[in-house]
Amino acid sequence: MGVLNVTPDSFYDGGRFLDCNVALRHAEAMVAAGADLLDVGGESTRPGAEPTPLQAEMDRVLPVVEALVAEFPLPVSVDTSKPELMRAAAAAGAAMINDVLALRAAGALETAAELGLTVCLMHMQGEPRSMQRNPVYADVVREVRDFLAGRIAAATAAGLPKERLLVDPGFGFGKSLEHNLRLLAELPALQSLGCPVLVGLSRKSLLGKLLDRPVEERLAGSLALALLAAQRGAAVLRVHDVAETLDVLRVLAAVEKRQG
Repeated sequence: MGVLNVTPDSFYDGGRFLDCNVALRHAEAMVAAGADLLDVGGESTRPGAEPTPLQAEMDRVLPVVEALVAEFPLPVSVDTSKPELMRAAAAAGAAMINDVLALRAAGALETAAELGLTVCLMHMQGEPRSMQRNPVYADVVREVRDFLAGRIAAATAAGLPKERLLVDPGFGFGKSLEHNLRLLAELPALQSLGCPVLVGLSRKSLLGKLLDRPVEERLAGSLALALLAAQRGAAVLRVHDVAETLDVLRVLAAVEKRQG
């Protein structure tokens, strides 16, 4: 999953793709590199981020979604929690909703069920403005798994087929470095949920804490995390660096193919 943030303030690429034509050319490069789907976001959810008004988010996202659907044969995902944008994105041709609130916003669950799109349900403790101040868990793996199990149950009860659901443990969303590392180490525990696992680790702040590197110098760390996630069962990797990540996955596949 190639990341396409059309925001002024995302932690890595904020402001780079606000122009629709520039966004399209970046999407073209990710498609050429081998992306399987594109994820468009119009509201930053980095730690400390302020909410984006609905109209501003729609103005950023919808022209890009329409252009992507018209130009590329890949499914387009929209990273939003707002039911109004979910509905408009579906009308524009989006195939997936990637929701950091796991359909907990008012009306989101009913809207997603009505639209029938694929949905990714993500775990987040707290909300972006305050989630990283002091995240606390008794058992982070169990609590994340239990939360996602509950959201799967709510989604299926609302009429969303389980086959259309993915889950995301929400690395960096209300988690300390230790929480993130334990979640990655025990990622196979999420397999019991029965839904594909989507992982977003690309260039995140946990690498800054672990390696003491700024966001621009986190490619190697991101690739290491992508490899570890793939080995532990992640089905979808949400990344900024598509070509480099695919090289890692091809090497992994070549070795695994030859294992006894």
